[in-house]
Formats: sequence, C-alpha cells, structure tokens
Amino acid sequence: MAKLVKRDLILAAIEATYNTDATPTGSDAVLVENVGWSYAGARMVERPVVKPTLGQFKQIFAGTLMEITCDAELKGSGVAGDAPEIDALLRACGLASTVSAGTSVEYAPASTGHESATIYFNEDGGLYKLTGARGTVALNLETGNKGMASFTLTGHVTGPIDQAPPAATYDDVAPPPVIGNPFSVGGYSAVINALGLDLGNTIATPPSMSAADGYSEIIISDRDVTGSFDPEATTVAAQDWHGDWRSGADKAITTGVIGSTAGNRYQLDVAQAYYRELAPGDRDGVRTYDITYGAAGDDSAFTLTFT
Repeated sequence: MAKLVKRDLILAAIEATYNTDATPTGSDAVLVENVGWSYAGARMVERPVVKPTLGQFKQIFAGTLMEITCDAELKGSGVAGDAPEIDALLRACGLASTVSAGTSVEYAPASTGHESATIYFNEDGGLYKLTGARGTVALNLETGNKGMASFTLTGHVTGPIDQAPPAATYDDVAPPPVIGNPFSVGGYSAVINALGLDLGNTIATPPSMSAADGYSEIIISDRDVTGSFDPEATTVAAQDWHGDWRSGADKAITTGVIGSTAGNRYQLDVAQAYYRELAPGDRDGVRTYDITYGAAGDDSAFTLTFT
C-alpha cells in the first residue's frame, strides 16, 4: 500500500531525562509543512582488504542518528499564557521559556540547561522514534503571509515500525497574517517586506563506544544569531543605513505585536542588532537594501513572546 506524504505526522514532547522516551500522544501533535528526514552521521565502515581478487567486501553498518526538518506556523495556543503548539520544538532548540500565567509565554536563548525532546515521526503508518533530540530554528516573516518557524532537529532513532498514526489534536487557531504591525529598527519605522531570524545553533554529535548507536548526548555547543530584512532606501537624514553598518551601531529591531486576538498574538524583539552586510535591492522598481544583521547580547539576543 502506498504511503502518502500528506499523512505524515509529528508528535513532540519535552523529556524529563535526556534520551528517555517522553511518549508523546496525539495531544502533542504539531501542525507542520515540508517534512523531511535524513540519517545524520550514518557510519558505513569500509573494509579495504588486500586479496588475490578484485572487488570490495561488504561494508558494515556502525550506527546513525536521524535529522528531521519541518516548517510550522507561528501562532498562539488560543489562550494567553498557554504555550503554543511548537513549544517543545522551540525548547529543544535551546530556548528557555518563561510563562506568565494568563498573560504570555516568552522564549529566549539559553546557554545552559538545554532541554531535549522526544519526537515521533509517523510516515503514514511507519513510526520513527527520535529521543534526545536537539536542534536549531529559523523564523521567517513576510508581509501578507503567515509567519513560519523552520526547524532542524537531530535525535537518536529507533524504527521504523508499522504503527497506525494516532488521532491528532491541534490548536484550534489560524495564524495571524503579517500585516498591520509596527515594525521598527532603531526606533525608525522602516518599510520592509520580509524579516528573518536564524538561531544558528551548532549541533555537536560526539561518539560514544558504549552507546547502542555509537553516539553520546547530542549537544548544542555554540550559537550565532543572525537575520535579515529589506528596508526601502531613504535619505541619509532619515536613516543612515550605510553609516550604521560602518560604525557597528546597535539597533533594536521589533516587529511590534503580530495579531489582534488575545491568545493568538506574538512579537519578535532583537535588542542589539548590528549590520553585517548591506547590498542594493529592487522591489517593484523601488530601491531597497538587503541587510544582514547579527544579534549581540548572548542570552539576551532576542525574545519571541506569545500573548
């Protein structure tokens, strides 16, 4: 029987103990798009022996991890102060969450205490279980579209086994469109089409002789938060884009609140952005700049807040 890509399913739950199955259920389903997977760090050992005949001996499988990629909508849970559907995935990317009951859930980078997730990927009846999963995420906001989070997560894998997908429960809210929000950079209300932020985590997968798959704990070993936006060109008096790039000036970037309904609003804030690259752009015949920025401030580099 053929398997349908449309019927792929992702379940995700935070682990109490690293690499111990958190047993996510249908209530832990995450609505995703563009699911992809690959075996990460798969080891096939060659045997280049010398013998009287030509040809190669069969290679030996010696362990692998699995990498899952997917895109998920940026939206709230429907209740202010309740975590969004992508909570477990965000936390598995080294983001610490701060919950203000009845008000907000805020995510910010953390340098210690990284959590891990168990991810069940059901490929239309074929179940892969990833444990000890950690990864990185990029946020993409485009005018007139829905905001998206693109995840890349690596975990210890078992499966696939034949198992029918469970009934999945998703948050009953639609993502707010990226319009009507007061974007600003350095207090200037720039006209932009798109804003991106990439957490830029480095994922280390050290070997372990004692591990069944040959890999020790998956570690977030470094982070380089970057992003981009594309403002319309202005006079120097209005906004000196080139001068700010040359001087390395810090600029606070904020989307303002995206969405108008409590429980389904979010905001991205970058406290200390500095420009890394500046190049000319063209949007419908209007001169723009393609600006790449870095985010200073280590664990205070940015916040993503759902309200």
